[in-house]
Amino acid sequence: MNFDLTEEQVLLQETLHQFVENECPPVTLRERYYDGDEVFDAKLWSALAELGLAGLLVPEENGGAGLELLDAAAAAETLGYRGAPGPFLGHTLATLAIALGGSDAQRKRWLPGLATGDAVGSVALAEGGARWGPEQWKLAANGKLAGQKRHVPSASAATLLVVGTAGGGLSVVESSASGVRVDATESIDRTRPLDTVDFDGAPAEALENGAAAAPRVRDAGLVLVAADAWGGALRLLDMCVEYAKTREQFGVKIGHFQALKHQLANMAVQVEPARGLAWYAAHAFDHLPEEAERAAAIAKAHVTDVFAQVARDAVEAHGGIGFTWECDVQIWFKRSLFDRAFLGTPATHRERTAVLADW
Repeated sequence: MNFDLTEEQVLLQETLHQFVENECPPVTLRERYYDGDEVFDAKLWSALAELGLAGLLVPEENGGAGLELLDAAAAAETLGYRGAPGPFLGHTLATLAIALGGSDAQRKRWLPGLATGDAVGSVALAEGGARWGPEQWKLAANGKLAGQKRHVPSASAATLLVVGTAGGGLSVVESSASGVRVDATESIDRTRPLDTVDFDGAPAEALENGAAAAPRVRDAGLVLVAADAWGGALRLLDMCVEYAKTREQFGVKIGHFQALKHQLANMAVQVEPARGLAWYAAHAFDHLPEEAERAAAIAKAHVTDVFAQVARDAVEAHGGIGFTWECDVQIWFKRSLFDRAFLGTPATHRERTAVLADW
């Protein structure tokens, strides 16, 4: 049995690696998103959409690639490694929500534009009190939406939002509709902005099978965040190794110091095994339905915790410069905090895994 990615998935990663490295290296991220006030780079998103990123999970009959979650996770892993900005996470979950929960007419109406990237989607799931899950949603929906959603990724750039509603349903609302107000939220990861969205009688269309799709969308989100976190953790490890090879202290490269060698080794043994959790959860989503929910929760809890710890270790490994704005470690450190909190903390999902295992 082959436990590695397919040739097509590896090619997807290599293509994304090369493209993002050329178009959005750390110096560009810093200039536009950290030293500047860039929120959404439409040109970059359009180029990524041309590579097929926008329609990975859209069925072929609706203009997409018709791929599985593992393919999207492979892309997320690469984007995390490169610290890539943009609405990939929210957009991919929105397309999946409509693909899984929409009627034939709803899929034909919305998915073709999302598949090409001409329309940008996002998901509005979280409510006050860290209520991320379908069983916790209280936003009222009866043809019109009334209430507030928080931590909505790239809502200001979105054409349409898939909104979690009371009873665990999903509704689609156009961002330009009356009764929709989007306010930017101060987010630590400036490459993936979050917004608060208020609905005051906004017209919305419920997805026909939204209640069945909602838990699946949540699980897919957990997997994609875990994959992003693994890519980010690997990037920090690579940065530390490279720094250890070039930085000199007391006339020698710091990589010769045994304490730093041990620290880098400890980081490596945390990072590499975590990849399997994300890959397995992505595989289970499409092929092992009885294990998918718990696998997704485990992957999110563990891999994002690993990312956060490796980020702290990377700051230390870079010494005094690691704590500064000028050091690129800060870009991935902040990404680690986003991944750890989005869709629920590791503690939340560890508790869920215990419940799902009937402990």
